[in-house]
Amino acid sequence: MQYWLFKSEPDAFSIDDLAAMPNQTEHWDGIRNYQARNYLRDEVKLGDQVFFYHSSCKDVGIVGVAEVVKESYPDDSQFNPESNYFDPKANPDNPRWMMVDIKFKQKFDNILSLKNIKAMPEITEIGLVKKGHRLSIMPVTKQEWQFLYKAATKK
Repeated sequence: MQYWLFKSEPDAFSIDDLAAMPNQTEHWDGIRNYQARNYLRDEVKLGDQVFFYHSSCKDVGIVGVAEVVKESYPDDSQFNPESNYFDPKANPDNPRWMMVDIKFKQKFDNILSLKNIKAMPEITEIGLVKKGHRLSIMPVTKQEWQFLYKAATKK
């Protein structure tokens, strides 16, 4: 099993939106960065754990946990001219953009803020704490997952 952090702007799709979906499951679409796409396509696997991170909002940080319930498959929005994620160069025979399905597992009582994450001496590898790392999908080491999860669930 691997660990990931997926970023979403809560006004576009929040942890509460995921929890409200049928079966608390939704596809993670609209990824238009090649490195993030490669993670989805090649490395994100069934059963992997995902930190759900709210970005570009007043209170940025980790807000909960989801689980990957369907591995990589073509992101349909790349073929839809009416979608914000339409890609005129995408080809159904050789799709450029992929998505996975995730299922809600847990919403934290409090947001684990980016400020608090950056202050944790144990957290050094995750892209959130490195300059210039703005990927919407990033790997999390098992050790960092454990530290972050413990901090997020501490009462």
